[in-house]
Amino acid sequence: MRSHRWYTPWILVAPAVIWTVVFALYPFLNTIILSFTDTRALTGGKWVGIENYSRMLGDEQFGNAMLTTFIYVIACVPLLALLPLLLAMLVLKQIPFISFFRTTAYFPVIASVVAVSLIWMWMFDSRGIINETLQFLGVTDAPLPFLVDRWMLLAVSIGLTVWRGLGYYMVVYLAALANVSDELHEAAALDGAGTFSRFLHITIPGVRGAMLLITALIAVSAMRIFSELYMLTNGTGGPGGENSSLVMVIKQFGSGLTGQVGYASALSVVLFLITLVPLAFLGWIQNAGDRTPREKKQTSRRKAGATA
Repeated sequence: MRSHRWYTPWILVAPAVIWTVVFALYPFLNTIILSFTDTRALTGGKWVGIENYSRMLGDEQFGNAMLTTFIYVIACVPLLALLPLLLAMLVLKQIPFISFFRTTAYFPVIASVVAVSLIWMWMFDSRGIINETLQFLGVTDAPLPFLVDRWMLLAVSIGLTVWRGLGYYMVVYLAALANVSDELHEAAALDGAGTFSRFLHITIPGVRGAMLLITALIAVSAMRIFSELYMLTNGTGGPGGENSSLVMVIKQFGSGLTGQVGYASALSVVLFLITLVPLAFLGWIQNAGDRTPREKKQTSRRKAGATA
């Protein structure tokens, strides 16, 4: 049997390497370089150092975008880490119409985000079904400003994001729950453990890896939120642009013939850096949880010796 030539493996990996360099590595490095310039769309630029990063400290739009991003992460992470797990446990039950319920729960995942956002706009409009129902029931005398008030609009957008993500993360939890032995639940039930106790001490540890993965995905996605807020605000970012996400601000500054490419690049670098924070934190939690009891004991001994 004739062996392949030495360069055959390089030929096989060359397309992937070229694609990565041209469409990932080069744009990434170019963005970092542009962030230190005042480049615009149709004109060149000069080196300005950290001026773009200093500008962010006094930029009200950047401050509002960071606040919106922070609230989005704080709200979406616990909701989308826990609710899909409860939903997955429900669809595992053998109850009537459960197949229809499974399909319905996954439908928002495959639906277009633009179409779904338009539906939610119609629902929460001043003349939408939500306001009409509230007024019909006598809950309110006037339409609630769901799509005008800053915090109501943010709550509606978060609700839309959570609703769209339930089905996707439910599937991930279903795969994880398949590895949790029913014998553990049966043994715990015989020992007198209640439903909540079994959920806390058996189910959650059994899906710990999937939960950490989902938490990381949710955190990064929440920081890069764009479509929901863009559609619900018609691209304006809400009243005064206060509901703009960081990605929307990047688009605003970086697009158009007079786009401030340098400043938009600096915002992109900041977005990249803050997305590393939850990933690093979750990686630390994962490594800490994967250590054996013996390793943990050795670490505690070393710390005790260092303090002594």
